[in-house]
Amino acid sequence: MIRAHVLICGGTGCTSSGSKAIQAAFADSIAKNGLEDEIKLVQTGCFGLCALGPVVIVYPDGTFYSRVQPEDVDEIVSEHLLKGRVVTRLAYTDTGKDVAEEVVGNVSLGDTAFYKSQHRVVLRNCGVIDPENIDEYIAMDGYAALGKVLTEMTPEDVIKCVTDSGLRGRGGGGFPTGRKWALCAPNKAPQKYVVCNADEGDPGAFMDRSVLEGDPHSVIEAMAIAGYAIGATQGYVYVRAEYPIAVKRLQIAIDQAREYGLLGKDIFGTGFDFDLHIRLGAGAFVCGEETALMTSIEGNRGEPRPRPPYPAVKGLYESPTVENNVETFANIPQIILKGADWFASMGTEKSKGTKVFALGGKIKHTGLVEIPMGTTLREIIEDIGGGIPNGKKFKAAQTGGPSGGCIPASLIDTPVDYDNLTAIGCMMGSGGMIVMDEDNCMVDMAKFFLEFTVDESCGKCTPCRVGTKRLLEMLDKITRGNGTLEDLDALEKLCYYIKENSLCGLGQTAPNPVLATLRFFRDEYVAHVVDKKCPAGVCKHLVRYEIDKEKCIGCGMCARQCPASAISKTNYIAPGKKLPAHAIDSEKCVKCGACMGVCKFNAISKK
Repeated sequence: MIRAHVLICGGTGCTSSGSKAIQAAFADSIAKNGLEDEIKLVQTGCFGLCALGPVVIVYPDGTFYSRVQPEDVDEIVSEHLLKGRVVTRLAYTDTGKDVAEEVVGNVSLGDTAFYKSQHRVVLRNCGVIDPENIDEYIAMDGYAALGKVLTEMTPEDVIKCVTDSGLRGRGGGGFPTGRKWALCAPNKAPQKYVVCNADEGDPGAFMDRSVLEGDPHSVIEAMAIAGYAIGATQGYVYVRAEYPIAVKRLQIAIDQAREYGLLGKDIFGTGFDFDLHIRLGAGAFVCGEETALMTSIEGNRGEPRPRPPYPAVKGLYESPTVENNVETFANIPQIILKGADWFASMGTEKSKGTKVFALGGKIKHTGLVEIPMGTTLREIIEDIGGGIPNGKKFKAAQTGGPSGGCIPASLIDTPVDYDNLTAIGCMMGSGGMIVMDEDNCMVDMAKFFLEFTVDESCGKCTPCRVGTKRLLEMLDKITRGNGTLEDLDALEKLCYYIKENSLCGLGQTAPNPVLATLRFFRDEYVAHVVDKKCPAGVCKHLVRYEIDKEKCIGCGMCARQCPASAISKTNYIAPGKKLPAHAIDSEKCVKCGACMGVCKFNAISKK
């Protein structure tokens, strides 16, 4: 009889940290100790706390082991699984103290500050079930919503339930999901389609990938429900080829659903037909835009189409189509099972439910976070994320990636939902949240996102193709110390022109990082163009390195490390020192910072 389950994270983050080797080590150690009939190994999706991977959780007690290595496995098996004693050196606590100092017994995942404030709806099964085993999904009420829809509800009932829930599209636009379905349903056509956008191209975003890796059946079930609601019998999941684990598990899930009769012909004996197919994207950011995505599925170059007509009228293969992203679909089964009122009870008046964020950057606990809409940024950063490491100060959080804006420290108590972010000139986006501290230059951050957008523009419309390039040139001029105050006015004017005239969402939102940093951090732009200084010391052309001759002991480590031979001895020997101090030739210096990195005496500073 199985008396314990060992759950090992099989998400991309932990896999890259060696979780497969850990799983193999557990299998060997369990066999060696004759525990095959007592201990079950389960490979799951992402637990969320990516910063602490590889992660292993032992149930039924829920002990949470972090940063496990293959050489730790024998100890966990012999001590915990055989003797019932927690391996305290590997067990995680929020404070970082030894577990034995803080608690007696086990440290549960739910006891950590990272999870206490979360409400997992989309991520409810991630890190809980084996995503490659349909029986485990069914045991968690999987496909019960599809069964309810097909046997107890009309298509109109389904659309009304989704509409009443207040669910808005989680892909960035926030369009009401029920309304989108309602617009498509009445349109008559020989064939209709349901499309799942799993492209997720924002830098730092990995929410949708993690759902597909950890709970692919929830998306399959939701797409079948959407098909029933709008009268579609075919669906496509458009996922980027750079997500091999997600693609593999999604295909396994589709095959299992077909085998169980949950996809294909006559589902649940109701006469409803629905099937799914995967289409791989080549990584073009513009294919996250729904019309470009559909163009790509059709086998053409991914370029957006003018709207109207909207996809609900004329979408994939010129047929009525509903398109939602992974996170939006993952909410649907729970809304059907628990009701619209249940979902609407979470969040704020106009932003219902929860939102998943990929928390990254200068934050202690990087990973996946799912919080009710309206949770403040402070709670996300300080309580869930654990604050800024190394004693640094929080400066800003970039939401929405290249399409979003930044929330400055002065607005850290802003509730995070669609309307509040829009009110301060930001946007939710798909859910990437990059945290920045005092060492980040906001002009450089805007330049970083513009570089990305310029590379990813499809080039179909002039405002985006040419306009973003001109924006980048102006930002580069400013970071080199060649900008003027007039350039700032021209920069802002061009931003608004691009927003108003671009064909699709990529161009319309590309200026957002520039506009947000101009609004909240204009003093940094002014410092770059007037004082010719980068306050954060990031922009190379505005930085110089100096050696304090009083602190320098003349060891020569900096000179040996310098790739440009820009450091040499002087004739000055500081009091109490035996060797001549060194100096940096600013003309030769390439601003790499290698000298500062090797100096053990804090004699080198960045000005």
